[in-house]
Amino acid sequence: MTPAGRLSPAAVPEYPVSVAATEHSFDVVSEFDRQELVNAVQQAQREIATRYDFKDVTAELTLGDDAITVLTSSEGRAQAVLDVLQSKLVRRGLSLKILRPGKVEPAAKGNVRQLLALQRGIDEELARSLVKRVRAGHPKVQVRIQGDELRVSSKDKDNLQAVIQELRAFEAPVPLQFTNYR
Repeated sequence: MTPAGRLSPAAVPEYPVSVAATEHSFDVVSEFDRQELVNAVQQAQREIATRYDFKDVTAELTLGDDAITVLTSSEGRAQAVLDVLQSKLVRRGLSLKILRPGKVEPAAKGNVRQLLALQRGIDEELARSLVKRVRAGHPKVQVRIQGDELRVSSKDKDNLQAVIQELRAFEAPVPLQFTNYR
């Protein structure tokens, strides 16, 4: 000890100074709030039941696990039901990209049926295209496909912010969200 109560330089143990660069990351996913979808379908069903142009005709909207079924008396009414549903989805903050409308097909009793598939997750082809796009524009960023989502990581947060801005500007066929930003 030195007279001033301080340790002498020889008495201070030397620790290796290694500052590990922290890795920052986020996930790119395509999800929707199931409860908001249920609420939007219920609101659309109530509006269809009370609208005058649907009085005394078949007009049904049924929510399944991975699709919504529209059953109406004509193709024009199927489009009107779809318009009502889309307005309720937008009002509830859901993207219209979660719906993938199928063909209008004939059903029993002269009715028509249309199946609206619900899109959740990023398919393999879109994931590869997004990975290629990110790697081309941002070489210091690592991108990995993990099932139906992407993990983007980098040592610099600014690079991640640039990737998010680029993906927001990209018109993907599914809605993209950015989660688990660390």
